[in-house]
Amino acid sequence: MTDLPAIRPATLADAPVIAALARQTFADTFGHLYSPENLAAFLSIHTPENWAAEIADPAYAVRLAEADGQPVAYMKLGPPSLPFTPPAGAIELRQIYVLPAYHGGGLARAMLHHAIAEARARGASALFLSVFTDNPRARRFYAREGFVEVGPYAFMVGDHADEDIVMRLDL
Repeated sequence: MTDLPAIRPATLADAPVIAALARQTFADTFGHLYSPENLAAFLSIHTPENWAAEIADPAYAVRLAEADGQPVAYMKLGPPSLPFTPPAGAIELRQIYVLPAYHGGGLARAMLHHAIAEARARGASALFLSVFTDNPRARRFYAREGFVEVGPYAFMVGDHADEDIVMRLDL
């Protein structure tokens, strides 16, 4: 791939597409780790209604990447939701997911740079995210981009707790 897919702000009309993409990319990436019940419970939050609410909320920034008119990645930035009190002015990168066919081509980096630029434009002091402990590729990616590890976090998928690592980028 020489050209990156186009990245644009999501609209309310994109909510069903992003909900489906969110379910697909999470299941493709991590679905093998969970019981069908836990996976279904987690994926149930990715509804068009929930996505529409966040897209409409100015506290969030959602971006969609498309190649030939087809959704291939998304990113969501929003208020901190991690189980600790972040410093004043912090914002959280909630998700970046890219379809496997687009891994390694720079799309995730471009999505991350959109998130960082948006966080800075909003005057955020720090950008937080969590990444699965057993996802060394993602951890290396974020470290190369300047994120530092803060500590562990129990990420729930249904009633299954995974250990994630919270990472921070000072802006």
